[in-house]
Amino acid sequence: MTSTPTHLTIITGASRGMGLAMAARLLRDGHELLCISRKPNPALDEFAAQAGMPCEQWPHDLARAASAAAKLETWLASRDAGALASATLINNAGLLPKIAPLSELAADDLADALRVDLEAPMLLTSAFLRATASWTAQRKVLNISSGMGRRPMASQAAYCAAKAGMDHFSRCVALEEAGRPNGARICSLAPGVIDTDMQVQLREGDPGQFPDVGNFIGLQEKGLLSTPDDAAARVLAYLAREDFGTKPVADVRD
Repeated sequence: MTSTPTHLTIITGASRGMGLAMAARLLRDGHELLCISRKPNPALDEFAAQAGMPCEQWPHDLARAASAAAKLETWLASRDAGALASATLINNAGLLPKIAPLSELAADDLADALRVDLEAPMLLTSAFLRATASWTAQRKVLNISSGMGRRPMASQAAYCAAKAGMDHFSRCVALEEAGRPNGARICSLAPGVIDTDMQVQLREGDPGQFPDVGNFIGLQEKGLLSTPDDAAARVLAYLAREDFGTKPVADVRD
């Protein structure tokens, strides 16, 4: 196992779906990983062993992200920044609450969705940027957004609002970092429509409350859903582009 990895990537929601697929690809490409998910996935340890790369897993509920952000900042401060060519934060974790009108969502469920989908990415991004501000390594923040943050849907107020907030805070951070030495590049990227548990949840919505349910059913029936691995490949290819960050809000299909 190499003791001085060239690239460091921190990724949330890496235990399943596209997050797991991205983590596996990054390990194969020689990245050291720090994965933050509600539960560790033993498969990540296997991928890391096969690749001969370090992979640390932190079990953490990002509905309570303040402690994770503080831990991340301390952890980054302990790193030998001079040994790194790049440091990247990928805010991938997401939570889709009950598919229902806003008036029917329990307060705790609504708060948890907003915390995971918006508060956690902001707290982790803040900690990452602060801890790496003096680093000479290339720094990037990739926020996994959604087309649902750019198109309103009934019974999706929390998720749509959180993803719209992610897009807009990315625009703000891009302006801030543009004026700093070695400013970080940031992009809030919609990854396309992916065959994940979230899509299953959307297809099971009540048509009487969720008028868009038919669109999601149609995407599956027409074979228009990307596999998590295909989506991961496209997202990571976008992350590796020379012009990454020139558009703080983008779509992988552009």
